[in-house]
Amino acid sequence: MKQILLLLSFSFLLFTGCKPKSKNTDEKTAVDSLLTIPGYSTLIGSYVGGFGNNKITLLITRAVADTIEGRSVVGGNDRPFSGTVQFSNGIYTAQAKEPGDDQYDGAFSFSFNSKVPDSLSGSWKPNNPTAQVQSKDFSLKRRAFVYLVDVGMYPQASKVLLTDEEVANMLKADLQMMRNEIFARHGYCFKKKELREQFEDKDWYIPHTVDVKTDLTEIEKKNIALIKRYEKYADEFGDDYGR
Repeated sequence: MKQILLLLSFSFLLFTGCKPKSKNTDEKTAVDSLLTIPGYSTLIGSYVGGFGNNKITLLITRAVADTIEGRSVVGGNDRPFSGTVQFSNGIYTAQAKEPGDDQYDGAFSFSFNSKVPDSLSGSWKPNNPTAQVQSKDFSLKRRAFVYLVDVGMYPQASKVLLTDEEVANMLKADLQMMRNEIFARHGYCFKKKELREQFEDKDWYIPHTVDVKTDLTEIEKKNIALIKRYEKYADEFGDDYGR
């Protein structure tokens, strides 16, 4: 009898010692491990600021695992980039390259402090440096593009239909400003340097795209056509035309 009791006691200890962990314990361990993974989605957004003599918008559209993707809009160019991102000691560090099939393509290196989520700083190096295309450092602020209708010197050009009487006696330079402000309100990134210089010092202007055809309102389209017609007259007749 004593031997039977010892055998039963040993079997009980063996069963309880080999009992698997509960499902709840496994789930808790899995959740704890997920909490240690950094949230790269925090990086996603639009960052704006100076980039040499231009204004740049760096749009981060995807950040997952160790991959980062986005676009840069600057100097009349809209270029995609992709690369890697790492997280260490509260700092996100990214290395990303543009495709390389454009003369202005290069590579970005930037960092993002998780304690300062609205700032991003780094540098860009061109693939083919020249006197015109050189490395640049940048410090950008998180700013999303928003179409604002009440900005600029001539906001009425985006709000109401203009009449011939309103534009007939305007100088050509003023007509051009009125027309280009319409594009600037939609975040159009101008190719011509002289046009960029007219807007890039304006706080409301955020270069966001190089194509606004589908963004223009019907009022804006009609006003652009009217303004261009009077710009043409100003070229042909100069001061003799209603001046």
